[in-house]
Amino acid sequence: MCRYKFLLYVILLFMKILLLEDDLILNEIIEEFLDSLEYEVISVYDGLKASEHIYDEHFDLLILDVNVPNMTGFEFLANLRENNITTPAIFITSLNSVDDMEEGFKAGADDYLKKPFELKELELRINNIKRLLHLEEDEIIIDKNIKFNTKFNYVDNESIKTKLPLKEAQILKYLANNTDRCVSQDELSSNIWSYEGSPTSSTIRTYIKNIRKIIGDEYIETIKGVGYRFNKK
Repeated sequence: MCRYKFLLYVILLFMKILLLEDDLILNEIIEEFLDSLEYEVISVYDGLKASEHIYDEHFDLLILDVNVPNMTGFEFLANLRENNITTPAIFITSLNSVDDMEEGFKAGADDYLKKPFELKELELRINNIKRLLHLEEDEIIIDKNIKFNTKFNYVDNESIKTKLPLKEAQILKYLANNTDRCVSQDELSSNIWSYEGSPTSSTIRTYIKNIRKIIGDEYIETIKGVGYRFNKK
């Protein structure tokens, strides 16, 4: 039983992608390709369904068609950005004009891929976003003596290894990937809890307190009335 729980925990650490594509055949092709790359994929066919998932689950990447039923990909992403959800997004679309591309980036896209495209090109675009945004890195260096293993969620502090509960690990990773800027409690809630059972301010403060006990108080600064700032040494 213990071994089963460990394997399940490792599986949950895989990068999770929301795929919004209303062409059933293309949706299936992309999903199978992403599965072969060992990503966890949730496929949807319209904007409203995508909205239901984004507020119920945590995703590491969004792959979005534009012309989909009920809510366009542009509208869907713009709404997320207005609600401080910063999950990186790639548009895949047959809209090829410069104006369309401009609208996509204004909506908050991180990349824009024109149809038709090779699946290998999609893989390259995903890998580039992972590189730029430090997604799926196995280790974050906090300082020369403190390292955070993001694959197995433990902190190595001067050779003392401490396993973090999942939510504390997610908070630490999010703050560490947004170094030297203030992250509000609402932003943490939107990107980690995705509005499902959103935590109270007291709950987030408790998580922060627990993280500080492991890495030290000086790395997470409280900006009173605003949020938290992560300071690498």
